[in-house]
Amino acid sequence: MQALVKTGKGKGLVELRDVPVPTIGDSEVLIEVGACGICGTDIHIYEDEFPYYPPVTLGHEFSGTVAAIGKNVRGWAVGDRVVGEPHTMACGVCALCRTGNRQICPEKRSPGWGINGAFAPLMRWPEPALLHRIPNMLDFPAAALTEPLANVVTDVILPQTVMAGDVVAVAGPGPIGIMAALVAKYAGAARVIIFGVNDDEEIRLSLCRALPAIDNVVNVQKEDLSALVQDLTSGRGVDTFIEASGAQAAMKTGAQIIRKLGTVTAIGLTGRPAVEFPYDAFMKKSVRYLFNLSTKYESWDRAIHILAEGVIPHEQLISHKGSLGQWKDFFDALMARKAMKGMFLFNQGE
Repeated sequence: MQALVKTGKGKGLVELRDVPVPTIGDSEVLIEVGACGICGTDIHIYEDEFPYYPPVTLGHEFSGTVAAIGKNVRGWAVGDRVVGEPHTMACGVCALCRTGNRQICPEKRSPGWGINGAFAPLMRWPEPALLHRIPNMLDFPAAALTEPLANVVTDVILPQTVMAGDVVAVAGPGPIGIMAALVAKYAGAARVIIFGVNDDEEIRLSLCRALPAIDNVVNVQKEDLSALVQDLTSGRGVDTFIEASGAQAAMKTGAQIIRKLGTVTAIGLTGRPAVEFPYDAFMKKSVRYLFNLSTKYESWDRAIHILAEGVIPHEQLISHKGSLGQWKDFFDALMARKAMKGMFLFNQGE
């Protein structure tokens, strides 16, 4: 079968390869992949900006069907429609694992960078306990948004980052930023602002303006965001700032617009070893600053519920759908901000 593989260490070094059909052990599951989204992490791996263990098949934002089960597997059957938490190979015995935080276990080796992932028609899934069922109302491309949405739920909903009546600002109008804005409104925010730059204008900010749940869409290179926030909040500042861009300039903007005793939640990765950070500006406002990575168990069923409720306009969010053979075009479009979300389709006749 063909898979999209990161073949070695360094920038680029991604190619379609013929790889063996995976075999499973007695306690494992074989997944027939229906769809798999391209994550920012996949781009970071392509750019050699995220840990990985080549050669490794990329992809972790998957949905699919159980194709085979090992003899010791309980609770799952061939034909079950599933998504899965990418926290495989965690040690299970360290303090993080034993306090329910296996998502940041140092031994974790997730599909797509630590073990072979879902940019292939079949995937070996080593830990059935990390699977979640998806309802029939969700097609595979929509369900493949569960993993990125679970990140948003982990960062915005679980720590009560957004409260009813809040004014929320989101930096970064990519898929994560847009989902964060929509989830913030779903959680009760009175007003949601999302902002980006000139490079976002054609595709990303245009989509944001078409979404009724987002109240204000701002290009900070053309408009004065601080003045808008001052006007909307009577000079108080936003209650919550969601940093979903990983951009140093956005962090500085967040320090300007957050209110005293406000909350900042960081979702975006910078892809760099260090950035300049407005430490004193945040300190002087006594903000609560939350750094986040990956997802928690309860985020997944909540994310599936949010998708089933139609909160996320997946048809608009997924701008590029197609086969693995189109991977380079999709990657290039995403890196140039000419795409929203790329999605590979499998086992569907495409």
